[in-house]
Order: sequence, then C-alpha cells, then structure tokens
Amino acid sequence: MGTTDQNSKREEEHLIISKPLRLILLRNGNHVLRSLFFIIGFSVGLVFCLQLKAFHMSATKSKQTLWSTLLLFNHSTTMEIKQDQSQTQILQHNMTDQELFTKISSLSSSSSSSWFWRRHNNDEKMVVKVAFMFLTGGGLPLADLWDKFFEGHEGFYSIYVHTNPSFQEHYPETSVFYSRRIPSQAVYWGTSTMVDAGRRLLANALLDESNQRFVLLSDSCIPLFNFTTIYDYLTGTNLSYIGSFDDPRTPGRGRYNPKMYPQINITHWRKGSQWFETTRELALHIIEDTVYYKIFDQYCKPPCYMDEHYIPTFVHMLHGEMSANRSLTWVDWSRAGPHPARFIWPDVTDEFLNRIRFTDKCPYYGKDSENITSSKCVLFARKFTKETLEPLLRISPLVLGFGP
Repeated sequence: MGTTDQNSKREEEHLIISKPLRLILLRNGNHVLRSLFFIIGFSVGLVFCLQLKAFHMSATKSKQTLWSTLLLFNHSTTMEIKQDQSQTQILQHNMTDQELFTKISSLSSSSSSSWFWRRHNNDEKMVVKVAFMFLTGGGLPLADLWDKFFEGHEGFYSIYVHTNPSFQEHYPETSVFYSRRIPSQAVYWGTSTMVDAGRRLLANALLDESNQRFVLLSDSCIPLFNFTTIYDYLTGTNLSYIGSFDDPRTPGRGRYNPKMYPQINITHWRKGSQWFETTRELALHIIEDTVYYKIFDQYCKPPCYMDEHYIPTFVHMLHGEMSANRSLTWVDWSRAGPHPARFIWPDVTDEFLNRIRFTDKCPYYGKDSENITSSKCVLFARKFTKETLEPLLRISPLVLGFGP
C-alpha cells in the first residue's frame, strides 16, 4: 500500500472516530449550556423576586406611613369614625367618681410636660385638642349653633356633656353632641354638686391625652368668634383663664367661714366665675386636690356658693402664676338680682354682639412670653335663651364668622 493510500485510510479512520465524538461533545456542550442558562435564569429570577419583595415591602411601608399621616394630620372621615368610637368607649366607662379621680391623679403633670416635650421634638403625631365641656340640666337649646361652629374642624376638639341622669338624649347622629354624654349625676343649684359636675367633666376629658385645653360652658353659652380664632387664642398661651378677685362685700368676704382657718385664711378668700378655661396641667391639679375640696364641701354652704369660690380660691392660693386671673365668658351683671341677665330674640343684633366681642382692651400672654394688648377679652357669652337660636344662626356668618 502506497503512502497516499495510507494517508487516505488514516483520514477515513479519523473521520469515523471523530464524528461520534463531536456529536457527544456537542450534546454535552448543549447540556452544559442548558444548565448554565438554567442557573443564570434561576439567579436572575431569584434576584428579581427579592427585589420585587423589597419593593412591595417599601411600598407597603410607604403606604402605611402615608396612611398614618392622613390619619394624624388630614383628619379623614375614617379617623374621625375611629376616634368617635374610641371616645364613646371612654365615655361609657362605669367608674365611680373616686375611681375616676384616682385614675386621673396617676396622670401627673410631668406626663403632660413630657407630651409637650415629645411634640416639640418633631413628634407631631398628636394634635392639640380643646375639650369643650357642657354642663346642662337637660338638652342644649343652642346645639344647632354649636354644630355650625364646630363644622369642618374635626380632630381639633372634643365634646363632653354632663346632664341630668334622667334626661333622654335626642341628638341626631349628624350632631357633634351625639353620644357625647358622660356618666352624670344630679346637680342642684347652690350646692357642691355644681363643683362635682365640673370636676367630673374635667376628669372625663383628661382621659384623652390629646386634650390640652379645657373649657367649661353652660347650655346658654354661645361662641363669639369662629372656631379657628378661639382655638388659636386658647392654644397660643400657657395661661389658664379663671376669674378670681377679692370682693370685700357681703357676697364676697361675707361668705367666708372662720372654721376654714388655718388652711384657708380670709386673705386667701376669692370669688369668681364658675365658667373657666384651663390648661391640662392646672386641670390635673384641680382633680388631684382633696384637702381644700373637703374644707369647702364641709364649710361652704348657702349663702356661700362653692362654685363661685372653690376654684378661684384654690388657684389663687396655690397656682396663681398659671392663671390670667380673668374669665373668657361674658355675662351681664348690670341688672339687680342673684343671676345675670338673660337675652331673648330682640336682644340679638349685630351691634349688641360686636359690643360684647370688642368691649375692652386686655393683655394676652403668648407662649413666647410676649405680652400684647388684645381687643378680644372674651370668647364666649351667656345667658342666651332658646328663642335666640334663629337670629343667631341668621347673623352668625356675617358677625361671628361661621355658618352657611
């Protein structure tokens, strides 16, 4: 066999052997490639899933944060429903007065201060609310006016109503007074039960930590300005507004009982309006007091009227620096008699209301300790009868700044 034939034979043998090997290698290569593609695809899918999960968690967190913000700052309808349900549950407690006062006493003034400290350190989760506390024997004849006053300001106020236990509530669900009644007891004019009712309202309102200002009102009270003006006025100062003065006449010092000595001296004796506005800190002090309350309850009997002397004397003696020493509720004592003047339909005019609203000049101390002179010295007025509701609703948009 020649050289050429031998080379051809080797090439043929090489082709015969190499073809199966190439097929095997090709098949193995495809398998490796498939495995490689599977691994790469699986890895990419895993990374994608992890990133998708992280995105979902982030979106959920953002959604929760946004929802919390809406709840806390925009005061959505959902928040109001939850707040109303929560507050209604609080109002439906079955604590006795003593149990309630004991519970409130555990909320020391330091907790109130720490709340403000948290709030001023960029923790704005709680909005300051003003607690409007209504003391009435039955219904509220001017409820429709107050409904207009509060309209559109949900989340910035709380409402508490103390009425006779036998009174059957009939406010519609659309009213701000619906289900706002606290556990109440009978109140008798000229007795310590008047003070008890006020303290009971304070204690119930103190259960809500976001309530930082407290206003005691009667069923004949009306607001003299719109909600924003009154809210800013109250929350813009650290002072309470409790009338307290030394009256040397028989209706003043003449009501002092010497048996109150030595805890209460006649030089400490003060008189003032029952209708007050107070800070949370001072409200806590009033509820915590047992010493002076017991003395008044024992020795201040008609013609001494506890509601006109207890809180004015107590605040003057122990916490005078916390009060502006004047009331924000206007009444007309110009007519003779034991009670202030009552107003009826013909009394309600633009001129009359503006004369009350801007009667005097008075100092106003802001939270920055700035003392300014204000033309707003009173925010509320009484005693307005039921028949004044129609004219008040009619002129309130133009004069008082709220309503349709």
